[in-house]
Amino acid sequence: MTTTTKYIFVTGGVTSSLGKGIIAASLAKLLQAQGYRTTIQKLDPYINIDPGTLNPYEHGECYVTDDGAETDLDLGHYERFLNVATSQANNVTTGRIYQSVIDKERRGEFLGKTVQVVPHITDEIKERVQKLGRSGEFDIVITEIGGTVGDIESLPYIEAVRQLRWDLGEKNALVIHLTLVPYLSAAGELKTKPTQHSVKTLMESGVQADILVCRTEHELPMDLRRKLALFCNVREEAVIQSIDASTIYDVPNLMLEQGLDTVVLKKLGLESHTPDLTRWNEFLKRHKNPKSEVTIGLIGKYVELQDSYKSILESFIHAGAENEVKVNVEPIHSEYLNEDNIHAKLSHLNGVLVAPGFGERGIEGKIAAVKYVRENNIPFLGICLGMQMAVIEFARNVLNLKDANSTEMDPETTSPVIALMESQKDVTEKGGTMRLGSWTCSLKVNSMAHKVYKSNSIAERHRHRYEFNNSFKEQIEAAGMVATGINPETNLVEIVEIPEHPWFMGVQYHPEYKSTVANPHPLFIAFVKAALKHKKKNQGVSMA
Repeated sequence: MTTTTKYIFVTGGVTSSLGKGIIAASLAKLLQAQGYRTTIQKLDPYINIDPGTLNPYEHGECYVTDDGAETDLDLGHYERFLNVATSQANNVTTGRIYQSVIDKERRGEFLGKTVQVVPHITDEIKERVQKLGRSGEFDIVITEIGGTVGDIESLPYIEAVRQLRWDLGEKNALVIHLTLVPYLSAAGELKTKPTQHSVKTLMESGVQADILVCRTEHELPMDLRRKLALFCNVREEAVIQSIDASTIYDVPNLMLEQGLDTVVLKKLGLESHTPDLTRWNEFLKRHKNPKSEVTIGLIGKYVELQDSYKSILESFIHAGAENEVKVNVEPIHSEYLNEDNIHAKLSHLNGVLVAPGFGERGIEGKIAAVKYVRENNIPFLGICLGMQMAVIEFARNVLNLKDANSTEMDPETTSPVIALMESQKDVTEKGGTMRLGSWTCSLKVNSMAHKVYKSNSIAERHRHRYEFNNSFKEQIEAAGMVATGINPETNLVEIVEIPEHPWFMGVQYHPEYKSTVANPHPLFIAFVKAALKHKKKNQGVSMA
């Protein structure tokens, strides 16, 4: 098979959560910085069609692309590092693979043959892997395989990689195996045996790793690298150390120091240059050398797991660097927030973000938080459900509609200021049926949103079923909460503001999905700036 696209496969061994996504994104950044058009895709072994129906405690946040795909959170890392939009094609699950094969069988496309894992499932995987490469848009496609080598779920993917390496040819495909070299404090030494066993397991499936990336807490001495190279059948230069970093944004530079990009390009027969990381390192310098700091409360109900709000946390890092401010994010569980403890929990904060979510749990805590920041002039940003809570709080406490609620929480409310979207009323299936992907929004001139975006029209990503009920719009606006962003096609309210408040905005969409290192999201930049202004005002410091 002749191909101009090169393929890199990233597998993991020994344990999960070693950071395959960060290694893949860091390598892609280095290749991109050398002028190679690079993209990354994720193959997830779970049988769900997508993570859209998964509880955040199960799999972290569900990341949404412009074209409306509900995907793995690693795609967020890919976009944040590369500043290139991903799509439906960048995330493939076992559920999607099997669904496609079964649909083909039902249509009779296999001519009556017995449908099997090999070749039918593996062929489907191979087709999905090469889809991005065949588009002609990319020189290099990096494919991250979820899970750990040896898992039953991953076997069809590993077999597909084995076949693809043969199909594509030696110079067109390589395998990077990310593994763990643990340090045993009792023995006072690093141990290579787990890595050896992991590589052996991979080889039993017919796949030889070309490069080992070894996660470690301590420096790997040369004698240990030589040992790994000898027993794992790779060259010494292909044993790459991945030592723990203070921030994920250090990893591209660490991989550059280790020569990962050089080894990869050599194996693929491509020219190697010095990558241009000027802009990246400028961001890092600002991030690591802040001139001031703020504390922002993140009000949510999944705060025990940081990955539940991964894109929000990363957006604060990007916006903080842009403002040369360290953003300390203080997670606050909305379920345990009430009128009695609200002052103690929120009074010291410089800003409050009420996070997205679904369901009734923790709702009253979020409403109490909105009330407190509205009455105490603390900068506020509400995202998706957070925006809806702001509308409910305003209706209850300013309009005195004490029964105001969302029909998601109370179908019988007499004041449904948030209601199920008209297009959702006949929807019965949960998966992939929300209002998803990028939608346009027209901004009201001279509004805060207009000043933040510096544009009359924007496009942002969505993930919701419920919306602002326009039956209450006139009443709410007359009382001081203004709709400043409207979808021009459906008249759906996308943004609400309180002009009399120093900085109060709720958005129906998810701005955090579009924030990257190269392009921090303007809404987060403005929110962090407002938090800093609030802090300095309270301290009696001029912002001039």
